[in-house]
Amino acid sequence: MVRPDGLHHLQSADPHNIVRLILPQAATPEARNEQAADTLRRWLDEGVLTADPDPALYVYEQRDGDGMLQRGIIGALRVSEPADGVVLPHEDVMPPVVADRAALMRATRANLEPLLLTYRGNGAAAEVVEETAERPPLLATTTEDGFRHRLWAVTDPADVRRIQSDLAHHQALIADGHHRWATYRRLRAEQPSPSPWDHGLVLLVDTARYPLRVRAIHRLLHRLPVADALAAVSGLFRVRRIDKPLSEALAALADAACAGNAFLFAGDGTFHLVDRPDPDLLARTVPADRPAAWRSLDATVLHATLLDHVWHIPEDSPAHIAYIHDTAATVEKAERDGGTAVLLHPVHEEVVRDLARQGVTMPRKSTSFGPKPASGLVLRALEL
Repeated sequence: MVRPDGLHHLQSADPHNIVRLILPQAATPEARNEQAADTLRRWLDEGVLTADPDPALYVYEQRDGDGMLQRGIIGALRVSEPADGVVLPHEDVMPPVVADRAALMRATRANLEPLLLTYRGNGAAAEVVEETAERPPLLATTTEDGFRHRLWAVTDPADVRRIQSDLAHHQALIADGHHRWATYRRLRAEQPSPSPWDHGLVLLVDTARYPLRVRAIHRLLHRLPVADALAAVSGLFRVRRIDKPLSEALAALADAACAGNAFLFAGDGTFHLVDRPDPDLLARTVPADRPAAWRSLDATVLHATLLDHVWHIPEDSPAHIAYIHDTAATVEKAERDGGTAVLLHPVHEEVVRDLARQGVTMPRKSTSFGPKPASGLVLRALEL
């Protein structure tokens, strides 16, 4: 997602920036979508975007300066029904967002960026990925965030069959792109099959070989000062003050999270480790009709117990709560605005996958998988 303060920068940096397709700017939704469609047609006519001459899958690589390496396969995946158990979502979607994305895809007749899926394989597909990465890439570039990206086309029919045969035996977890997947399903249902809408553009990463980074998404409570937040949980949780730097406070949070639910409150110039919730409180406030793994999630306790029962804060009100990925930024905003930052410890990917296999969705904004694929490297135009 591009922040509003970065959208103008991206638009002005290059007349062919991908944001002109995925985040078009106009007075109405209809005008925005038509503008994106016109831009895509013009770029194809002018050769800014070109269709590859042969059908292909793509090996995609990302590296950063810290030694992180991620490789995966970009291609068109058949859109399946939830009952098929092939693609596993772990978050609910908001219908207005799906409707908005569907209108953009209808207007452009294109999948403008891949969603991110993970699977556990380490088989023939991974071998093709490694073999392909030994060759000169089709494209290599470095983005402003310091990530280096390389892309290869896999056109050899034997290699494509090896990948397809291997992946046919696996389930895929949606790491990022729940709304796009729901959009794919909606658009496929609108069209008589077979049609190009039977497939959608995805990046598949084998996390047995290339584990993704799983990070927490923190909460900023705009209208709740830290003193009031702490007073409300007194007697319900154990509270300990941590007068240490953020890194050491997060380490204390990680240690506490190994033993049970734990949160780090910030916003008053220091940190407060909040853990060991009263079991009777959890029994009264956490829904009992879900698996134990779901009931014990920090995000579940945060939303069902703290937000709903203790603080009475609506989780879907931007005036009351913000969801922020960057830990330091969450603390800084809380200190500047007088609110409370609630920092969480990340959930393991296997916990997310196991719940998804049971058909259980996570609480809203529970996880952030990354790195996400760069937009603009591979698009899928349905009319080509």
